[in-house]
Amino acid sequence: MVAAMADPNRDFDAIVVGEYERAFYGNQFSLMAPLFAHYGVQLWMPEVGGRVDFEAEGHEQLMIGLGIQSKREITRTRIRVSTAMATQVREQGRYQGGRPPYGYRLVDAGPHPNRAHAAWGRRAHRLEPDPDTAAIVKWIFAQRLAGHSVARIARALNEIGIPCPSAADPERNAHRSGRAWPLTTVRTILANPRYTGRQVWNRQPAAHDLIDPANTGLGHRQVQRWNLPDGWVISTRPAHPALVSESDFIAAQNIRAPRGNPSPDRCYQLAGLLGCGICGRRMESCWAINRVAYRCRHGHTSASKADPDRPKNLYIREDRILPHLRALWVLLSGADLEPGTVPPATTEVISHLRSQKITLTYDPQASALQADTLQEVRITLDRTR
Repeated sequence: MVAAMADPNRDFDAIVVGEYERAFYGNQFSLMAPLFAHYGVQLWMPEVGGRVDFEAEGHEQLMIGLGIQSKREITRTRIRVSTAMATQVREQGRYQGGRPPYGYRLVDAGPHPNRAHAAWGRRAHRLEPDPDTAAIVKWIFAQRLAGHSVARIARALNEIGIPCPSAADPERNAHRSGRAWPLTTVRTILANPRYTGRQVWNRQPAAHDLIDPANTGLGHRQVQRWNLPDGWVISTRPAHPALVSESDFIAAQNIRAPRGNPSPDRCYQLAGLLGCGICGRRMESCWAINRVAYRCRHGHTSASKADPDRPKNLYIREDRILPHLRALWVLLSGADLEPGTVPPATTEVISHLRSQKITLTYDPQASALQADTLQEVRITLDRTR
């Protein structure tokens, strides 16, 4: 509408608002009024008996009051709808929309329970096992209950050639590559209680964030975030055929990959600061031969079989780098360093790198670190460490 008003060749000179609740709320009118006046577009509303006078104090006060009332009604409606949907899920197990989970498909469940909706032909829906993918979900849970890690399950699915969810339904996943099963997909399936036959709602509710915190007049945008389990709404009885029993689902949640005893010395001081000189990726923290280290697997993940043509994993121990950081600080300071200045402690150098967003690229051939600064700064590491 704003773009249409700005068009000098527009084919209208006024906007008629029949219901103010659907046109604006809060302070939106105060933000839009200068635009109406600037572009010479009139605003007509029944509440003022015709044209709104943007200069009249009485009209301005009325519009402010209507905006507050509109916002109150929107908030009240939102609460009323959310409460009704939660009750429908909890007591009736009603399907509330959205894409079905992998392993299920939507089928017709008869006329909509709301008579008004049913009168114009709206139908209810429910979930039923998908004959092509339900067995895969059952297999994933069986593997997890057998003690297999999420990475091993994903790797097996990729090696067997089972299409991942985005490949199985490409029309709804045009934004995804669909090439392989990522770890997050397997983990999400294992954590979804809908596979027990219960209907679940509010796992990913809509939230409203400011478009620009520095300019609140721009309003809000709708985003979705994962909710904590205590905020989920779960039906009191089964609503569709289960792919896993509730006892097995609970058991799967309690399985964790075995880990070694954590060491108090595992402090990765350079986490996020090191880059790979071979492929350019960020190096990840790891524990190698009882030492703090960093590695790059050149794009390989535990969910897929290693590519025989890719370079070998690159490793660098932290204790090879730390003794050289004070010298690096001297090189970075350059001409700004005053005579007699003592380089700061290693921890302060690391804090400086983080505050200045300086990363270091490790070149294994030269055994050197290169700082990503405008001026080339490079230090050579001790090969004997």
